[in-house]
Amino acid sequence: MRLVTFIASLIVALFAAACDQRPAEKPLQYSSAPVGNHAPLYRLVPHPSYNPRRLAETFQPLIDHLNRLLPQARFELESSRDYQAFEQKFRAREGEILMPNPWQTIEAMKVGYHVIAMWGDAEDFRGIFIVRKDGGIKTPDDLRGKVVSYPSPTALAAAIMPQYFLHTKGIDVNQDIQNIYVGSQESSIMHVFLGESAAGATWPPPWRMFQETHPAEAAQLKVAWETPPLLNNSVMVRDDVPQAIEQGIRQALLDLPTTAAGRKILAGLETARFHDADDANYDMVRKYVTRFEKEVRPVEPQ
Repeated sequence: MRLVTFIASLIVALFAAACDQRPAEKPLQYSSAPVGNHAPLYRLVPHPSYNPRRLAETFQPLIDHLNRLLPQARFELESSRDYQAFEQKFRAREGEILMPNPWQTIEAMKVGYHVIAMWGDAEDFRGIFIVRKDGGIKTPDDLRGKVVSYPSPTALAAAIMPQYFLHTKGIDVNQDIQNIYVGSQESSIMHVFLGESAAGATWPPPWRMFQETHPAEAAQLKVAWETPPLLNNSVMVRDDVPQAIEQGIRQALLDLPTTAAGRKILAGLETARFHDADDANYDMVRKYVTRFEKEVRPVEPQ
């Protein structure tokens, strides 16, 4: 009888303990996508023309537009702290959609990305040299012995093309000037304003944005010289992106100028339009880079 009573008491105690036990607490998760949205995610990774905050402000309207037009997919923006971080990402195939410069475009082809559009007019892709109005720099020869700033050694319009321009003017860019690579287009310009470089290389869209966001500083600067144009940045997709998604992205980009909302997105990107393009369009970039490396320096420091 005592045994039966003990067993009954044990069962009651175990049942009570089970009732008091609370389920393990789950961490809260936050997402901009609706709950239950299991559409595949595609990350759009632009090359770092601007700092991460400015990049988000510039590209998020485009991301929102793609999410509205293509509900069968989800799109997110991913920024990179500098050119080298961006290049490491695409070489590891970490982003599904890239917006690289033309040199990065031919590099990304090597790891399975292909071009679906060109980002902006080719005429807008040229290097420009920013100098202080009171800096006394009038000709390329005036840069001898002085500092020139650039975003990155792999920035095509803002380093490679300006250095080739100086090379054609008789400047040995490896000996006659001091080259510094400062991480972003805005930083290259600000180095000139602060007197830390005699000239800063950039290209038209960041210079236009700098004039809008820093009018007092920009008023003390000017464009000294510009290079001939080449070919503008590309839009690329990884080889495992479904064709229907690829075609949807391409069409969405090409159609931006046809609506007021699309034109507003383009204005924020400092871009007139996107053009249809493919890998073959960038063959001229490969030839240009080959000539630059033969005559000036390796694109990527050894």
